Amino acid sequence: MKTITTQELEGALNQSPPPTLIDVRLNDDFLAAHIPTAVNNCVFEVAFLERMNEITSDKKSPLCVYGAAHTSLESQMAAEKLAAGGFTSVTNYEDGITAWMAAGLDTEGAQEPPATPSVPDGTFPVDLKESRVEWLGRNLVNKHWGHVSLKSGTLSFADEHLAAGDFILDMTSIACDDLKSDPYHDLLVHHLESDDFFDVKNYPEARFVINEGKPFSDASAGSQNLHISGILTLKGITAPVSFTASAGLTSDGKPAAQAAFSIDRTIWNIRYGSGKFFHRLADHLVNDDIELQLRIVADHSF
Repeated sequence: MKTITTQELEGALNQSPPPTLIDVRLNDDFLAAHIPTAVNNCVFEVAFLERMNEITSDKKSPLCVYGAAHTSLESQMAAEKLAAGGFTSVTNYEDGITAWMAAGLDTEGAQEPPATPSVPDGTFPVDLKESRVEWLGRNLVNKHWGHVSLKSGTLSFADEHLAAGDFILDMTSIACDDLKSDPYHDLLVHHLESDDFFDVKNYPEARFVINEGKPFSDASAGSQNLHISGILTLKGITAPVSFTASAGLTSDGKPAAQAAFSIDRTIWNIRYGSGKFFHRLADHLVNDDIELQLRIVADHSF
């Protein structure tokens, strides 16, 4: 892959004809500031190559791509995509707009990029339609998965971070999604509803309370950035639960978090098929761990 320095790019743009300059960042960032003559084509969008063919139909013509900085790899990714798409003269200005501006060179664009919204302190309801609690249970070779509906929930924030929460799960809503159209579905669900598992007749609700949310200061966007500690009440038994989550704001400004973790069901007296309590279970053995996947979205935009 050919690369170009700031000085070399400045010289190339003064030649006749200059290379076609492609800014591959988000459109908002392009509108805020870009190198003169640059055309925006965001590499994160699936239509990147299709739009590139509209920008120039000559795959042999010189192109130069740039992004934010050498620490952000969007221009490298764009150059690789273009090469794979048949463009034969692609140069990567990997130092990007940051180095160009640091050199005191001219830019165009005056629109400020949208400010990152902050979450004010307070308690907000959970969006019950957008939020989801999914479960997965296994034995040695098989698995079933489904979901349980949230009945209510709140999220509390302090210093722009999740600090507490309170959720009620409707255990009577338990469903097995992998057997949705299978005659075995109702049989399995009745089994899960019985006292072998969740005993929903006597315990129709479960409750999870977040006692603390501790952010990871060095986490990058999209990684696990929050440690959550709380207590889960299930079948009348309360026990601590902790896990890590990815938390942030949705594109429409709603606080949201995703997490995947396991709990040992036997702690809540769910013992059916457990090798801890029964001998010679054969095909009736069920793993003690239940895997949970959470998607929690606040019903409030900032």
